[in-house]
Amino acid sequence: MLPSSRDVRLLPKAHLHLHFTGSMRPATLLELADKHGVHLPDALTGGEPPKLRATDERGWFRFQRLYDIARSCLRTAEDIQRLVREAAQEDARDGSGWLEIQVDPTSYAPRLGGLVPTMEIILDAVESASRETGVGMRVLIAANRMKHPLDARTLARLAVRYADRGVVGFGLSNDERRGFARDFDRAFAIARDGGLLSAPHGGELAGPGSVRDCLDDLHAERVGHGVRAAEDPRLLSRLAERGVTCEVCPASNVALGVYEKPEDIPLRVLYDAGVPMALGADDPLLFGSRLADQYDLVRSSHGFTDAELAELARQSVRGSRAPDDVRRRMLDGIEDWLKSE
Repeated sequence: MLPSSRDVRLLPKAHLHLHFTGSMRPATLLELADKHGVHLPDALTGGEPPKLRATDERGWFRFQRLYDIARSCLRTAEDIQRLVREAAQEDARDGSGWLEIQVDPTSYAPRLGGLVPTMEIILDAVESASRETGVGMRVLIAANRMKHPLDARTLARLAVRYADRGVVGFGLSNDERRGFARDFDRAFAIARDGGLLSAPHGGELAGPGSVRDCLDDLHAERVGHGVRAAEDPRLLSRLAERGVTCEVCPASNVALGVYEKPEDIPLRVLYDAGVPMALGADDPLLFGSRLADQYDLVRSSHGFTDAELAELARQSVRGSRAPDDVRRRMLDGIEDWLKSE
């Protein structure tokens, strides 16, 4: 067997960057839209990922509009259960043994009876999907940086309330070029005091300064994306020394125009600097690729060997909130994958 020909779908890995609505299968979106009478734009019905570019405000607005339309098709507990079950099934096919899915429950609460009923529905769905597929699943609650910081504090308290039911972290999503991370410091303090992981977005649409803000103001233990930290050698050293995992999503980096082509993504820079990375699919519905595809991309576009892909998988496991026994099982499985012929 050639040194880089093992099937990456058989490589055990953890998935740490997957958004809730964005995890939906395209066929499911079409069926739910028909069920609820939602008119979808051509960009969501063409059978191919929409053409996106979010490096300017107009492009980001279009991306967010498509996401919001897709989210409007999730209207019942059954819809939520289906989405979570199918997300777990897709991850199982891709070799994921652990999935931390990210959700802003305020987006679904108006149709599901409020924040608390929404979280009950989501966490019940996660428990059922995990039991059915064998993929360990937990939830990160993410605040929206486009909304008032007081809203984020409400979500942080909600996240802590459900820390014993499967919520493991607190995030901050949406356009990282808007607002200041420090405006959300109190919300993240509430989450940290409740034992939750700090995992805000930074370093994709905005530069390395947004990653520094995540570290300084929000005490990030993981950074959603973070890839543009490669532009600052001192920041790379800081991430490596602290063991802060960057949840790198190569396909979305290209789809949103952050980099023109996969080869331009500075994955080697981060890897060689010792920055832990966890490859993620971000929003497969809009970007057209799931978890194993990210490993294939890293192999084909950056020449990562199977040993290096295995190390990326280890880093994803170490960066997760998986229990010790799950970590050991997955790490053992990675070694077995490397020994396979």
